[in-house]
Amino acid sequence: MTAQAPVDDAARRAPRGLVYVSDESPGISRLRRGDGFAYRRPDGKPLRDADELARIRHLAIPPAYSDVWICPLPHGHLQATGRDARGRKQYRYHAKWRVARDESKFERLADFGRALPRIRSRVARDLAAPVGQRVLRDTVLAAIVRLLDTTLVRVGNDAYARENGSFGLTTLRNRHVAVQGDALTLRFRGKSGISHEVALQDRRVARVVKRCQALPGQELFQYLDEAGEPRTVGSADVNDYLREASGGEFTAKDFRTWHGSVLALQLWCALDPTEAAAPTLAGAKRLLGEVAARLGNTVAVCRKAYVHPGVLALLSGERRVDQPTTAPRRAGLSAPERGLLAFLKALG
Repeated sequence: MTAQAPVDDAARRAPRGLVYVSDESPGISRLRRGDGFAYRRPDGKPLRDADELARIRHLAIPPAYSDVWICPLPHGHLQATGRDARGRKQYRYHAKWRVARDESKFERLADFGRALPRIRSRVARDLAAPVGQRVLRDTVLAAIVRLLDTTLVRVGNDAYARENGSFGLTTLRNRHVAVQGDALTLRFRGKSGISHEVALQDRRVARVVKRCQALPGQELFQYLDEAGEPRTVGSADVNDYLREASGGEFTAKDFRTWHGSVLALQLWCALDPTEAAAPTLAGAKRLLGEVAARLGNTVAVCRKAYVHPGVLALLSGERRVDQPTTAPRRAGLSAPERGLLAFLKALG
């Protein structure tokens, strides 16, 4: 299984009452028994404790999942993992962990910015790898991460695609992407029914997409396993790739938060000094409207989820700083990204 972030690093971020665990350690196993399941403890003995069985039922692990691992601790941050029918690894996290991760996303934004050069370097290496007979998993994941980073499109969710007919990168169908030479155009219905049309030039991503479109099936992003069978990828696979590439607990969602905050600060820096010195609510709303349009969100969602509170305070006038000139050079980051990193460092 893909290695997770170092335990001592992640443990410091675990909310009070939880412990960081890994599915590489012994866990509870699930065995098919008639129309249901039996469970065995890490020592191989049958699990019969009523409270533990109730906890497992509450996790609602789909019956079709294979290679199921269940945390033996009710307070483990990761409660279960398994493989879905398409072979993709899926995760069940503790509710407190999910809440804490959402609340801490702005706190880890600077860490994400510092990790971006490593992520981008890994993506570039995987996209530049020689093309053999098979479409490789890491090559496909690298293409998805490049698109996350350049188009700001959501990573996608099977449930949204299945229940709402709304798509993200990992759930795109072949019909959603047109490739002409090095140019790609993505046209699809996203979350909340918003129509997206995104055009970009990327020779290596275009090459991967064309190879994927040649594989059987409607799903766009697939790879061939060692037996030559096509396999799809999901958001969990993308997040595994990001953990491995960065060495940290980052997810696909961090790209939208990062770029939303970068763009908001960049727009503020581009204001006339007089306007920047006397901000208004109307001016802040106008700038956030531009960010929201780029992300495909409403201003309210953008303010709540995708722009760092320190940058919001700057736009509204609650925080006053001089408009920066240039930030120190840092390989792998654009000038606006370096500006945000310097701003976050100054916040302390």
